[in-house]
Amino acid sequence: MSSTEPNSLNHVAIIMDGNNRWARDRGLPALSGHQAGADRLRDVIDACETESISVLTVFAFSSENWSRSKQEVGGLMSLFASSLRRYRKELVERDIRLKVIGRRDRFSARLNKLIAQVEDQTSKGSRTLVVAADYGGQWDITQAARSLAEDVAAGKIIPADITEESFQKAVCLSEFPPLDLLIRTGAESRVSNFLLWQLSYAELFFSQCYWPDFDSHWFQKAIREYHRRQRRFGANALADQAQNNKKVS
Repeated sequence: MSSTEPNSLNHVAIIMDGNNRWARDRGLPALSGHQAGADRLRDVIDACETESISVLTVFAFSSENWSRSKQEVGGLMSLFASSLRRYRKELVERDIRLKVIGRRDRFSARLNKLIAQVEDQTSKGSRTLVVAADYGGQWDITQAARSLAEDVAAGKIIPADITEESFQKAVCLSEFPPLDLLIRTGAESRVSNFLLWQLSYAELFFSQCYWPDFDSHWFQKAIREYHRRQRRFGANALADQAQNNKKVS
């Protein structure tokens, strides 16, 4: 599904970091920062439509976020549910499919039912918003390995059948174009256990602003930076090196 153009931009992922610090700087409770961040997402969805980006994946709640205070976790779960109810009609009207990735066994039955309903109601969308909730890159790789091991144990495949291609099909996001660009806000320069397998050849952009301040200006800055880069995907770099070695000899 990916374009043959090296700098085509089909799939963008965002680590939406800095909500708590944004709120703290303003003397507001943490949940106010998360609410502001939820509202900011609409602007980025608008920008993706303008740029003809077909898939936007956002890191909403990590596997490690359960360690936060019960009050904050409860607020985040309530915000997730209210956002699903608030935006599901708009997603349908804008032809956007919702896909939630991550574990679901730690969500309430009510939230799981709501997620399934919105996914079903938006399933025919031509563009996709992927929300990573209770997600971790290590979990993703582990569950893929477990799935393939179960297939071996069941006699469906043999160990030699496990390749990079078969593993790719077992991890999250396998149905979508490869990840082109990862953006992280919040003035941090790490990937925080997000899409570890999928990030293999993605370009990275780290923003100094907090997520609630990540407006269209910052998004366009990330897009411009992406298009200035030369994506080699390993093979081109090796070819260039071989050509340089030939010239030297």
